[in-house]
Amino acid sequence: MGKSIAINAGSSTLKFKLYDMPSEKVIGSGAIERIGLGSSDVEIKYDDGKKFEDTLDIDNHEQAIQLVLDKLLSLDIIKDYNEITGVGHRIVAGGEEFTDSVIINKEVLDKIESLTDLAPLHQPAAVKGIKAFHKILPDVISVAVFDTSFHTTLPEVNYIYSAPYEYYEKYRARKYGAHGTSYRYVSQRAADMLGKPLEDLKLIVLHLGAGASIDAIVNGKSYDTSMGFTPLAGITMATRSGDIDPSLLQYVMKKEGINDFNEVIEILNNKSGLVGISGVSADMRDIEKVQDENHRAKLARDIFINRIVRYIGSYVAELGGIDALVFTAGIGENDITIRHDVSAKLGYFGIAIDDDKNDIRGVERDLSSDDASVATLLIPTDEELMIVRDIERLSK
Repeated sequence: MGKSIAINAGSSTLKFKLYDMPSEKVIGSGAIERIGLGSSDVEIKYDDGKKFEDTLDIDNHEQAIQLVLDKLLSLDIIKDYNEITGVGHRIVAGGEEFTDSVIINKEVLDKIESLTDLAPLHQPAAVKGIKAFHKILPDVISVAVFDTSFHTTLPEVNYIYSAPYEYYEKYRARKYGAHGTSYRYVSQRAADMLGKPLEDLKLIVLHLGAGASIDAIVNGKSYDTSMGFTPLAGITMATRSGDIDPSLLQYVMKKEGINDFNEVIEILNNKSGLVGISGVSADMRDIEKVQDENHRAKLARDIFINRIVRYIGSYVAELGGIDALVFTAGIGENDITIRHDVSAKLGYFGIAIDDDKNDIRGVERDLSSDDASVATLLIPTDEELMIVRDIERLSK
C-alpha cells in the first residue's frame, strides 16, 4: 500500500495526480501555471470536490514541487511525505534507447537529457522536474514513462525518412512520434468497449488537443503515426504548423531576412497552426465563437479538419480497413462539432455517428449510428493512470 504521483512538467507548468495504490483512486490533482513568469496560478483539487486556489510568485520547478508537497500535507491529503512511494514522470522523447518505461538513475537521467533535441519544448522541463523531485524525495522510486516508447514498434518503412540513409545511421534521424502513453491507454479501452482482444483490432486513434496527433494501431502496436522526428510534424495544431514543405521555409527566410533557422523553428512551434492561420487564438473554442464572421478563423478550423481527414484516409488505406475510429484528448473529448464534421467526411469508410449519442462531452461512449460498419468511440484519455501503473509494475 502506498501513494504514487504522476508528474507532467512543462516549460512553465507543473501538473500532477496523486493516486492511492493499488486501488488507483485519485486523491488529489492539480496544476501550477506560469512558473518563473510571476503571478503563478495554483490549483489543487482534493477530497471529492474541494479546491485550493492561489496566485503566488514561483520562480522554478523545485519551488513548485515543494509547494505541491507542502499543500498535500497542509490540506490533509497525506499525513507524511513517506506515504508517497513512487513518482512517475511523463517524458516526451525516449529515442531508440527507451522501448519501455524505466526506473530513473543517473545514467537514465543523462540519456534523457541527451535527447533534448528530439523534444526541445518538453524535455528540459521534464529533466527539471526529475531533478527537483529527486532532491526533495531522494529515497522514493522515480519512473520515466516515454511518449515515444509505444512507437518503437513502427515498421522501418514507416519510420525512415526519404533522406540519405546515412543520416539515420549516423544520427538516428527518423520518425519517433509522441502521445504514446495516451495511445496505450485508449487502445486498450477501445478493445474493452468492443469486447474484442486488442491483438485482433485495427484502430485509428485521434489524439486531438493543443498538441494533436493520429495513430494507426494494429494488433495493439503502433504501426504509423503523424508526429515525426519531433512533435512538430503531422496535422495542424494549436500553435504548431504540422507538415510543411521545407523549401517554403528557405523562401520565407529570404523574404523576411531571417538568418537563424532556430527562429523559424520557434515560429513553426509557437506562432503557427490555429493561431497563425486564424490570427484569433490557439484555442479552438475561441475560433468557433467567431468563425461565422471571421474568414481566417473558419479557414483555420477547416484546415484542422482537412488534415485530420487526410491522415485518416491514408491510414485506412495503409491498414486495409479499420475496426474503429477513436476520439480522445481535449478537443476530441469535448468538441461535439469537430467530431461530427470529421465523421461526416468519412461515410465511404463505413463511419457514421449518431448525433444524439455524440451530444456529450468527456464521457466514454460508443458514438456509432446503427448503420455504421466501423465503430466510432469517444474515450477520455488517462495518461496519468498509465504512469502510476508503470510505477507499480516496475517497482515489484
